[in-house]
Amino acid sequence: MYVGLALARRLEMAHAWRSVKYARAQLVWRPETHSTVQPVAGGFAVFAGDGSPLNRAVGLGLHGPVTDTDLQHVEQFYLSRQATPRIDLCPLADASLLALLRERGYLLEHFFNVMARPLSNEDAAAPTEIHVTQAAPEEAELWIRTTAQGFTGQDNPPQADLDILVPNFYSQDATCFFAWVGDQPAGGGAMFIHENVAELGGASTRPAFRKRGVQTALLRARLAAARKAGCDLAVSMTEPGSDSQHNMERAGFRLAFTKASMVKATTLAKNSGI
Repeated sequence: MYVGLALARRLEMAHAWRSVKYARAQLVWRPETHSTVQPVAGGFAVFAGDGSPLNRAVGLGLHGPVTDTDLQHVEQFYLSRQATPRIDLCPLADASLLALLRERGYLLEHFFNVMARPLSNEDAAAPTEIHVTQAAPEEAELWIRTTAQGFTGQDNPPQADLDILVPNFYSQDATCFFAWVGDQPAGGGAMFIHENVAELGGASTRPAFRKRGVQTALLRARLAAARKAGCDLAVSMTEPGSDSQHNMERAGFRLAFTKASMVKATTLAKNSGI
């Protein structure tokens, strides 16, 4: 799969819109977070509440050059909310973005692997002991608790971990799934669709059901649902070299590109008391 600017733009904008819809759902569910979104430089600056991992600008520079004024707007957007300015840097973004990040004192924080694959009807069958169902509206609390149990490894996850998953269930164009072993919810995952690209995320397995193919079953079911919805591409973000990347590769995903999370250095120094 050749990844040029057109494909990188589709993948990154699908991810950007996932964050936008998350922030909008967050605002409805918890208006006190003052979640909001600002379009900038062809992408979006997203604020989803204090300390949210989605507080970052995504998709900048994929539709043309980025200006110094654009970055000033991003920085003011976050600083006015007492948040650290963070910008995802796609390697296929216009070169002006990298130059400005260097000039304005941004540092590399970490990397994300963008894993993608075209959709086909050639996927292998899921493990037979596991069946996957789409979560119904009345199962929201069960899905949130199940996935939080998988992420935290705790039967009673902290409220903060439950809260961060709620907008995933209620986001526009999101579909959530359970994996069942017998009558027990073994894990959960989500799918977010934007312009025929399905992003797979929010997936976890409860500790008692690990190493039994739960993630494989959730992957297969979401890919099938994405095809049925008319999608031709699937994408997922992973940590480089992680088990998640390994699972994605086994399901036919390949590395599209690695993007960098860039953070304003002077803000880090101020927040750490340096």
